[in-house]
Amino acid sequence: LNPTEKKVYSLLGIAAKSRNIASGEFLTEKAVKEHKAALVIVAADASDNTKKMFTNMCTYYDVPIYFFGEKENLGHAIGKQMRASLAVLNKGLSDAIERQLKMIE
Repeated sequence: LNPTEKKVYSLLGIAAKSRNIASGEFLTEKAVKEHKAALVIVAADASDNTKKMFTNMCTYYDVPIYFFGEKENLGHAIGKQMRASLAVLNKGLSDAIERQLKMIE
């Protein structure tokens, strides 16, 4: 992992500790549809179906979406089992995470 990726994971950990993460397909989808998601991250190793579904949903609801990391690492960062998708609910945290993600792309 490079320092920028580490920073993303540590920010996701902070978001999780402050209860600003919705993770897993069902809760991520719910957060987007209830306009609570400020940012969606889908694991790079998620299924094409999952990627397509969230891409379409995030486009429709105008939520930024990034494909980052692996399910294992995303889950680990937020203290859970593997997670293919998660939503960041806090605007300040999502902005900080997005700044880091833009450096990786």
